[in-house]
Amino acid sequence: MGKMLIVGGGIGGLATALACARNGAQVDLFERAGAFSEVGAGIQLGPNVMRVLHGWGLSDAIAQVAAFPQRLQVRSAMSGGVLGALRLDDTFTQSYGAPYATIHRADIHALLVQALQAYPQVELNLGCPVFDFVQRESEVALQIRTDRQVQGDMLIGADGGWSVIRQQLLHDGTPSPTGHLAYRAMVLQADLPARLRSQQVTAWLGPRMHVVQYPVRGGQWLNVVAIVHGRVKGDMSHWDHSANAHDLQRVMAGTCVPLKDLIHSITHWRLWPLSIRPPMSGPQQHARGRVALLGDAAHPMVPYLAQGAAMAIEDADVLSRVLSEGGAWGESPGDVPTLLQQFAQQRWQRNARVQARAIRNGRIFHATGFVRWGRDVAMRLLGQGLLDMPWLYGKSKSATK
Repeated sequence: MGKMLIVGGGIGGLATALACARNGAQVDLFERAGAFSEVGAGIQLGPNVMRVLHGWGLSDAIAQVAAFPQRLQVRSAMSGGVLGALRLDDTFTQSYGAPYATIHRADIHALLVQALQAYPQVELNLGCPVFDFVQRESEVALQIRTDRQVQGDMLIGADGGWSVIRQQLLHDGTPSPTGHLAYRAMVLQADLPARLRSQQVTAWLGPRMHVVQYPVRGGQWLNVVAIVHGRVKGDMSHWDHSANAHDLQRVMAGTCVPLKDLIHSITHWRLWPLSIRPPMSGPQQHARGRVALLGDAAHPMVPYLAQGAAMAIEDADVLSRVLSEGGAWGESPGDVPTLLQQFAQQRWQRNARVQARAIRNGRIFHATGFVRWGRDVAMRLLGQGLLDMPWLYGKSKSATK
């Protein structure tokens, strides 16, 4: 039986382990942290990725910890007026075959770890930083710490935007700073005044800033992310910096009363400096030889399309199908480099498109002057037509079959 080595125990790595284990793969996963603990805040799961998770048998587990907003609205951060809205109700769900969910990152992470307990052929190795790997004709060898080497038929780099595996495979440097800072917070809805509580997704757009809020954990908590222009000192690869609430309040001083009140009601924020790479330019950035990259290691996403986790899970789903259909888990594993190239060919263009659209959205969200005026007019006129994205949420050959 073929063996898969995975570096990275985040959502992408765990999703890959689960997807492949379901098809019979033997998996060794290596995570440098000593314990599984996802920091961060909420993530949005569109129907494109919810279909995948439902296919993995996770519907009930997700329903217990997620929220399911019935509406997405875009509002002006300055006037408070509604610019456009998208219904996320039963009609939306029926159209795409799955609902729109919002979930705390830690909850989906824990859910994936729990699901993997059903597969004894999966070994989760914590406290195992990876130093190096070597590709050979019939295997890949992974150097763990300084005293341990493991071999497998393939290596999957799912170790995030500052991927060690990517650096050794592609030698293309590190991500660049965007000049945008994401302030993140989670607050109990019961601790907010009634007028600030919400069970829908709201995006507030303003000049050189925007704020997104939505419910998580069955609607009991509100996730809030405020993205502004600026830079931080220190390690850009670390995504959880301390934040000064007064700095954010100062940026939001000219916004409308409801948004300003929400920002002032939250006292504890964490700071995430956003980094970026150009959109993927070809399949060679997804796989070479017996090594493949997925999720942020292959295509880091700025969060302006809310698809970073979704694309990592789609990657895992497609990779598992390609390997299974190619006989990678049989007594005589198939041609692994060829199978990984098939995966790369199926995924790189969709991931590049999502990366490019997310970058474009960032410019639109933070527009000033006449561009901002034109954006608001278009949103009021076209509303749901602009917010609904069949090309993304609908079934695609690269995401599902």
